[in-house]
Amino acid sequence: MFDNSRVFITGGTGSWGQTLTRLLLADHNPKQIIIYSRGELAQVMMQRKFQDDRIKYVIGDVRDYDAMLRATQGVDYIFHLAALKHVPICEDHPQEAIKTNIDGTTNVVNAAIANGVKKVIDVSTDKAVEPINLYGMTKSVGEKTMIQANDLSDTTRFVCIRGGNVMGSNGSVIPLFIDQIKSGGPVTITDFAMTRFFLTLEEAIRLLFKASIDSIGGETFVMNMPACYIRDVAEVLMDTYGKCDIIETGIRPGEKLDEMLISHHDAQLSYVYDENYWMTLPVGYNADLKAKYENFTKLPYTEFSSKTNIMDKSQISDMLAKGGFV
Repeated sequence: MFDNSRVFITGGTGSWGQTLTRLLLADHNPKQIIIYSRGELAQVMMQRKFQDDRIKYVIGDVRDYDAMLRATQGVDYIFHLAALKHVPICEDHPQEAIKTNIDGTTNVVNAAIANGVKKVIDVSTDKAVEPINLYGMTKSVGEKTMIQANDLSDTTRFVCIRGGNVMGSNGSVIPLFIDQIKSGGPVTITDFAMTRFFLTLEEAIRLLFKASIDSIGGETFVMNMPACYIRDVAEVLMDTYGKCDIIETGIRPGEKLDEMLISHHDAQLSYVYDENYWMTLPVGYNADLKAKYENFTKLPYTEFSSKTNIMDKSQISDMLAKGGFV
């Protein structure tokens, strides 16, 4: 799929974008990877890190449709990673979150159709499911915008990938905990009962490739991710980095105790794709989607939240070791 193709990555200088770029270059043979972002310094640092002539760096913003239209000319595939993603920041700056996460996504859709892009892969989040915060609401609208876009073009296909927390991504809680422990503590947790989904960054990108290649357009692929109590993560990290106090600071505006990857409503149209992925179809899905998925097994859950399958500390330790944190 990606061999001899031009791949465009919005928000490409972030942790997802850099890992995606590295694995595209290692596992595939793209003609060109275009890194599109608005941070000059981040692009310079990435260029020094990769030093590969197949990567082109373009300064631009998904909020700027004209810039998106120019930058995506001749592009085969788009990975849409750009977003304002930190819950408290989106709560404090709702108009900015809307401009990037909703207006920006709409610009990606329209530019892709105008330039005849083959497929757009949108990376979404568990916070888009039954959202209570502005970030989740904007990502939920982004998902619907992407999936509905399949009705706007006969040639450009759109698919969504939904996952939870990725270890080591920019702003991840695990590096924060490690820094707090190393400095003598305390480790700050908003609520001791809080649970979250986790996956290593490389696992997430490899799953992203699979859904990108296998999708026909209109699907929302959901990563089958393990989950755990945040307090257990901190305590397992202390086995490596030393003991310190853990304090509860209180839930922040827009924060949930538990996250959800598939809601009760989604479950009615969700199927087991393989051991790593579930797949949700849109309401009123078309004949092509019906033909491909009508014999797939229905999802065996009425909903799937971060409290459904909780890892024990031994499993958390294995996960952190796989991610290179212990």
